[in-house]
Amino acid sequence: MNLIRIELRKMKMGWYVRGVLIANVIIMGFMWLISYSEKVDGGVSFQSMDEAFLIIGTFVRAVFIVFGAVLLVKLVISEYKNKTILVMFTYPISRKKLLTAKLLIAAGLTFITILLSNILIAAGFFWLNSIYQFIQGELTSEIISQQAVKMAVFAFGAAGTSLVPIFFGMRRHSVPATIISSVVIVMLISSTSPGFSISSVVYIPLSLAAVGFIFSYMAIMNADKQDA
Repeated sequence: MNLIRIELRKMKMGWYVRGVLIANVIIMGFMWLISYSEKVDGGVSFQSMDEAFLIIGTFVRAVFIVFGAVLLVKLVISEYKNKTILVMFTYPISRKKLLTAKLLIAAGLTFITILLSNILIAAGFFWLNSIYQFIQGELTSEIISQQAVKMAVFAFGAAGTSLVPIFFGMRRHSVPATIISSVVIVMLISSTSPGFSISSVVYIPLSLAAVGFIFSYMAIMNADKQDA
């Protein structure tokens, strides 16, 4: 926990908070634009409350899985690439503990960001829906409780998925490989076809989360063997 606190102070979270707020505003604006334009044209953007929650969650996870890769770059990959992590390796601290703290920060921030963003954007969207009536029907407490559980499960899956790029980034300490791999993962898990959306299948992000945790474990175990 001390290592996590030190890393968070060193990281200076202002840039991350600003990025998250801007991304939330853009996602919210995009959701409103889709719904309003469809209403003006006499169409329906979302068939149900559940579909609206699904689309919001898909957008949020897609954006912040990439944000998670950026955190990996800032916390791990760039420090190896620039050899600044050599200074930290001179401290009387286990390399494994140091790398574990960094990866916990990346996964933890991604989880919290996705969960809070889902809540804020959904609350904003359904408040607008109460005014403009984009979606027919009532947002019941049962729907809210069901979606709250889904949000938490999918946020956990996405947080683990955001760790998958560590495998590609650590191979050559490559920043582009880390970011590009996260974009490819997002494209795969966010793809849809008529009547079916991969993003609605909870087993896929949970499986990828397991892969992300395995890759993270491998990186931690190799920390003592790998020179920066």
